[in-house]
Amino acid sequence: MVSIGELKAPSRSVLEGWRAYRLRWRRFALLARAFRKRRQLRAVVDRSGKITPGAILAFATVRNEAVRLPYFLDHHRKLGVDHFLIVDNDSTDGSREWLTGQPDVSLWRTAAGYKQSRFGLDWLTWLQRRHGAGHWCLTLDADEILVYPYFETRDLHALTERLEREGLHAFGAMMLDMYPKGPLDGQEYAPGQDPMEVLPWFDGGNYVVQVQPRMRNLWIQGGARARAFFGAEPRRAPTLNKVPLVRWERGFAYVNSTHAILPRRLNAVYDESGGERMSGILLHTKFLPIVVDKAREERERQQHFANSRLYESYYDHLVRSPDLWCDHSHRYTGWRQLEAMGLMSRGGWI
Repeated sequence: MVSIGELKAPSRSVLEGWRAYRLRWRRFALLARAFRKRRQLRAVVDRSGKITPGAILAFATVRNEAVRLPYFLDHHRKLGVDHFLIVDNDSTDGSREWLTGQPDVSLWRTAAGYKQSRFGLDWLTWLQRRHGAGHWCLTLDADEILVYPYFETRDLHALTERLEREGLHAFGAMMLDMYPKGPLDGQEYAPGQDPMEVLPWFDGGNYVVQVQPRMRNLWIQGGARARAFFGAEPRRAPTLNKVPLVRWERGFAYVNSTHAILPRRLNAVYDESGGERMSGILLHTKFLPIVVDKAREERERQQHFANSRLYESYYDHLVRSPDLWCDHSHRYTGWRQLEAMGLMSRGGWI
């Protein structure tokens, strides 16, 4: 008989093998969910037949984003997105009608629950599986604007060619909360306007970064929302790390928003040896003036957080249209500023 003292803990390789096995089955389960949820989608206009080999695709789920959509599409078109595949979650503000008229958009509609579809991921996973395989795919929210080193002169085709030369199939970006000086609803914004003209400020240094061993992804928290809304409980602050750009294959699936993806090797968008790997920034335009009305709506709908009741005080604060500016706020001047502050990196791209 073996005594308790003689028993050995499982080796690291055994634990790692068991973890990989469980994650593989989780990925299969996510793909199966997406297959089932495909029935919730109804094509409004399907132009996916126009997608050509080598095209860069963008995927998004939207609801009542008519104010943001003109700039969102225009900016990412200029970056080199060739086709947008968008799910409209029962908008009532004209978003669906406007998107239908865009020649590079394929649009699906659903009235099903956003939270119950893993915050839209089930719908997008199905579309990515059908249309994204073999393409570089950019997955964004309508309030996210991607910037990266040299984005003004080097489009996404140049970026992805660079990534492929380095043997990389995913590109990481940190979400950066942008905000105005003064009350959130005290500004004016016109559809199509550059949001940075209204939201030119950001927090530069209050960020915490760690590596999650299970998924091997970065975990970043901090910024204006952590400071203003979660100061007493920083662990509840929103997650800022994302992997928005991936060379897609049919078996891939995001796990929670674009914070982590399976297979987990795609989450290694950082240099484990301690060097720098090229990365970008998602300029987060949540705090446009419409955020106050949206906060009222989302507090009632309870669709934007896994445990929405924990975030009721967050919505209550937003409804009061706070001023997020502080003495330590920085005015945005461009990607080189963000690189100099250590928030993004060009790696070896010169």
